[in-house]
Amino acid sequence: MPLANKKSITYFSLLFLLVGFRMLGQHTNEITAALKDETKEVEIKQKFTYVNTSKDGLTALYFNDWNHAFSNKKTALAKRFGEEFKRSLHLAKDKERGYTHLVSIVGENYAGLSWNRMGNSDVIRVQLEEVLAPGASVQLFFTYTIKLPNAKFTAYGFGPNGEYHLKDWYLTPAVYDDGWKLYDNMDLDDNYTDPANTSINFTYPDKLFLSTNFIDIGKSNFPGGQFIQLQGDNRKNCEIILERTSRFTKHVTGMITVTTDLESNRYDKISQGISINKIAVFLNENLGKYPHPNLLVSEISYNKSPLYGINQLPSFIRPYEEQFQFEMKFLKTAIHSFLNETIYLDPRAERWVLDAIGNYLMIKYVEEHYPDQKLAGKLSKIWGFRGFHLAQMDFNEQYALLSMLSARKNIDQALDTPNDSLIKFNQKIANGYKAGLGMSYLAEYLGGQKVDSSITSFYRGHMLNPSVKALDFQKEIEQHAEKDVDWFFKEYVSTRKKIDYKIKKVEKYEDSLTFVIKNKRGTKVPISLFGLNKDSVVSQYWFKDIDTSRTFTIPRNGEDRLVLNYDKKIPEFNQRDNWKTLNGFFASNKRLKFQFFKDTEDPYYHQIFYVPIANFNVYDGITPGLRIYNKTFLERPFQYDISPTYSFLEKTVVGKASFRYRKYHGKSGLFVSNYVFAGSTSHFQVNSRYTTLTPAVSFGWRPDNLISNRRQSLLLRYRSVFRNIDESIADQLDTEPDYGVLNLRFIDVDNDILNYTSWFLDAQHSSDFTKLAFELEYRKLFESNRQFNFRLYAGKFLRNNTDSDFFSFALDRPTDYMFDLNYLGRSENSGIYSQQIIIAEGGFKSKLENPFANDWIVTTNASTNIWRWIEAYGDLGYIRNKGENARFVYDSGVRLNLVTDYFELYFPVYSNRGWEIAERDYGERIRFVVTISPKTLIGLFTRKWF
Repeated sequence: MPLANKKSITYFSLLFLLVGFRMLGQHTNEITAALKDETKEVEIKQKFTYVNTSKDGLTALYFNDWNHAFSNKKTALAKRFGEEFKRSLHLAKDKERGYTHLVSIVGENYAGLSWNRMGNSDVIRVQLEEVLAPGASVQLFFTYTIKLPNAKFTAYGFGPNGEYHLKDWYLTPAVYDDGWKLYDNMDLDDNYTDPANTSINFTYPDKLFLSTNFIDIGKSNFPGGQFIQLQGDNRKNCEIILERTSRFTKHVTGMITVTTDLESNRYDKISQGISINKIAVFLNENLGKYPHPNLLVSEISYNKSPLYGINQLPSFIRPYEEQFQFEMKFLKTAIHSFLNETIYLDPRAERWVLDAIGNYLMIKYVEEHYPDQKLAGKLSKIWGFRGFHLAQMDFNEQYALLSMLSARKNIDQALDTPNDSLIKFNQKIANGYKAGLGMSYLAEYLGGQKVDSSITSFYRGHMLNPSVKALDFQKEIEQHAEKDVDWFFKEYVSTRKKIDYKIKKVEKYEDSLTFVIKNKRGTKVPISLFGLNKDSVVSQYWFKDIDTSRTFTIPRNGEDRLVLNYDKKIPEFNQRDNWKTLNGFFASNKRLKFQFFKDTEDPYYHQIFYVPIANFNVYDGITPGLRIYNKTFLERPFQYDISPTYSFLEKTVVGKASFRYRKYHGKSGLFVSNYVFAGSTSHFQVNSRYTTLTPAVSFGWRPDNLISNRRQSLLLRYRSVFRNIDESIADQLDTEPDYGVLNLRFIDVDNDILNYTSWFLDAQHSSDFTKLAFELEYRKLFESNRQFNFRLYAGKFLRNNTDSDFFSFALDRPTDYMFDLNYLGRSENSGIYSQQIIIAEGGFKSKLENPFANDWIVTTNASTNIWRWIEAYGDLGYIRNKGENARFVYDSGVRLNLVTDYFELYFPVYSNRGWEIAERDYGERIRFVVTISPKTLIGLFTRKWF
């Protein structure tokens, strides 16, 4: 017999023995389930044979019950939603919730077993009758009913049209690996469970079409319902999608059978099939053969992890060709399903490995099949947009752009950070992109074939292995690499250290170039250097082991520029200082680039952006102007923002300007310092201008847990105010026109949607006064869905040499002598603009007589909802003026809390003034809160991501 044939027989014999051993040690799971359409419940009887594959004896077993995560408002899922400012689960009705009603757990001898739920978690503990020895097995019989949740929470459960999506719906064994790995459902799609050979007899309502990742081994109909037998060997979970119309199609390729409902209206079915086959070939070549009979690629799965960025634009303005758009959508979803169904890593603790492989394959696919694809697609050719640096970026440059977005904000996290400890932006986008980019970096350094071979070898050697670890992936890379790659795992994966290099001191010789490369961050990773002649690469080198700086010499090959990281394969923190020209000093200066609207960062230009703006107040009217600034999509340390506008009412220039330097420190504790100089000028009355100049420094703190919404800050500023008063009202001014105030304020905010707490302590010192103020605000959303709001304000003058109330504490409408509040008409005493209220100082809503205090003030403001966003409010307080007794003040009324802090209406009812609601001028007593700042409004929607 030929030697090659002998080797093949030996290989397949070993493979058979390994698979056979694995199957002998496999859990088995037999389920009978019936879905009740009228109650949205699934009645389940489950026989589970648990095999102890560990080296330890087990006295109890643990099972994941992730459907129970929707049962109440204190589960880990509910808390996670609160951290992300999602109130849906907290406000849900009982009929929308999901839960598990466990009737009994019986052992092999049909005796009931003791069990309990682990606190309020999604894990059930089952006490065994006797110790389960290593290699032994035990049978458990579960009888339970699950009430499915509304799919609006996580996309799993029952939908609005009588459709269902079942995932993580039945009990599955938790993983024992030198201890139990017990994870709660946090809507992260990372259920960690042992694989099992599972058979399911499933009964479901008539007129529904079923699609699944399991195989169908038998199906029948009966009056009013349907029955199907499903089988999945060595699978972690059965996913079932039930729809009113048959949207899924099956594509049988030479490598894999795909069931999918992904489609494109403008990309025909035949072409879709060709693209799916193309992707199947790509996955087979770069990973290996898919070991299961069917791969489910669903629209629901894509929507859970879509292509972010420009791809999120509405379909009618998406800038990509239909083929490319369909293939990228299908590829991302298919890779995710492919890897999660075959590589059984701990998805919560070691998710980065699958992220690295998946996003690397995405990058590679575009490089191979769409090398000229631009990130902006067809928009990159449109006049007016093609001049943007964003329009010139390649599609794959988005990985560096979006991963760097969190790094520049100092909220990036190490790749090996557990999945449940990542902030949403990192969990959904940045960390996955950084992981894929890291593999591309490694491929460029080692050679692409080395990394490709590592991935293929890892997949084929560890697919369906329930004990695979991230360390196995590291060993595969180290085995194929011919260079040291410790830096990749110790620096790139396990830390959040930034990569940042710079070229210094280039010396030119006839046959060589000598230069210094400075490591600005001390992160010891390799850096690439390119020699360019015009725009052509004439040389390329890799340098490593640079602690602080090192001198290198290379042959001279006609270079006119030296550029670090020219191909942008390395996720470098700052690329603005990556190049040096060899054509003299003046040639090294970057050119200015004036550009309409904000753009991505172009390291080869000094970018200055401009955009038309318009502001408004009563005295200046609508003030159009031009905003000039240097802020790109990525944060940068030094920023300026100059906004001159023209007041048509006053026929003069107004506006504001600021210059800021921001320094980030560690990820927690003192994490940021800001140094600011700002100025503004506008009108506070007809022909009366104010101007402010403010130097300031501030410091910010945050906790180790970046998911926490708690922040602390300390602000020190000196505000100088200059006022030019119209002669006709000059005699009405009861203070000096110019003044300065030194202000120190400490703020502590925990911005939680269920329990909001904030407080500040403020000290102000001027030549005429010194005062202290304290404010506490608390909001509580109770389990009954009733919200309670409470605010306490207290202020005291330590000295007050003024003769007016301009600097006094105010009950309802502070004079705002610091010009911090965005009044539309700050000097108005009547009319609609005088009814604007900004909750500050006393926080009262009624306009009471003598509303100022030049000695001290203590007030409380409270409200609670009557029905949905309709609330009752009440304010109480004492104020005291010098030489007078303290006065008790109060008011009450109805608040329409449409968007808290952004749009609210207050209707006074009863106060010190009596029944205000009965007064003829009641319409003038209604108060409103309105926020028109785009930046503030955008923050309302972006806060959940960062």
